[in-house]
Amino acid sequence: MLLLKRALLLLPLLAVGGCTTLDDLWSSIGKRGADGVPLAERPVGEPLHPNDFVLASPEQSVVGEPQVVFARGEDTLSDLAREYGLGYDEIIAANPGIDPWLPGEGTPIVLPTQYVLPDVERRGVVLNIASKRLFYFPEPAEGEQQQVLTYPIGIGRVGWETPLGDTTVISKAKNPHWWVPASVRREHAEMGDPLPSVVPPGPDNPLGHRVLKLDMPGYLIHGTNAPYGVGMRVSHGCVRLYPENIELLYELVAIGEPVTILNEPYLFGRADGALYFEAHEPLEDDAVPPGERLMTLLDAQVDGAGRPLNEHLRDHVVSVAANPRGMPVSVVEYDSAEFMARARVVQNTVEIDPNAPTLTEVREMIDEANAEAEADEAL
Repeated sequence: MLLLKRALLLLPLLAVGGCTTLDDLWSSIGKRGADGVPLAERPVGEPLHPNDFVLASPEQSVVGEPQVVFARGEDTLSDLAREYGLGYDEIIAANPGIDPWLPGEGTPIVLPTQYVLPDVERRGVVLNIASKRLFYFPEPAEGEQQQVLTYPIGIGRVGWETPLGDTTVISKAKNPHWWVPASVRREHAEMGDPLPSVVPPGPDNPLGHRVLKLDMPGYLIHGTNAPYGVGMRVSHGCVRLYPENIELLYELVAIGEPVTILNEPYLFGRADGALYFEAHEPLEDDAVPPGERLMTLLDAQVDGAGRPLNEHLRDHVVSVAANPRGMPVSVVEYDSAEFMARARVVQNTVEIDPNAPTLTEVREMIDEANAEAEADEAL
């Protein structure tokens, strides 16, 4: 249903441009790059740091690199997402047609670890709910380059939307109690899963071990006791991070830190003089039609010579938006091998945790979260 809605919304743009979607581009994944060398024959390197990047100049607005890792027989896409700093929806979108539970031994998995920075002032915490990512811009010391840290986030599901706007961090807490809102208690009671008025610290606390309270009543940035939901629309409006990520962010973010929450499914950015476009699935409850968002952005873009994008480049951008994979794609060099030519093949560093939930348990948790979101949308 969501794919049909998106196709209908973008159909007028595609009709004008006369373009098809980018099936040919993504069919090249796992095969050959521009140099004709199969992925399996390329050298295998160390993975990128999953969260921490340095901007070479104030003009740079794309960080990271695309990566590819070969799955082992016991890997799931959830395992690989967490290991390489990604959320669940991100890795699913980047690997269409791959079984998320059993990718299969030796299957090349695309890691969408290159990001276009949101087009806002680079200060404090920036949350892009469309891409389900948090960006943190610590204040650089004099003479130092700007650093950006980025983490996947879980956001509010339909009916419990994460609010947009500017706010600040007003308090912090370790091992917090969760005072359950009355609305949440009513919802759980109706589902036959009653909650107490207060949940103490511990493994059953959905806030995890760290909390940043925002100057928006009832909204928090916090950890979670259900990490497999990070990167999805599963919360009651708060922002969830993996436990290891909120612990790092907690130590860096000060009380009074600015927080900007925005919704940008389409982003343009530049790196090394090249223009890139990144497209995400628009949120189904977005108040702004995706075609309107895209045309506004397209009209503001220029090529390397400072000229408006020509018809062919605009058509290319529209086709990427119609088939969003959440990965920056070159606007100019848009042949089917361009993306894979930039991808580095990296080591599989997933470690087997004997105490981790079983594959069946993980699948049930994610299916349950998806079912709740679909039920909310139906209502």
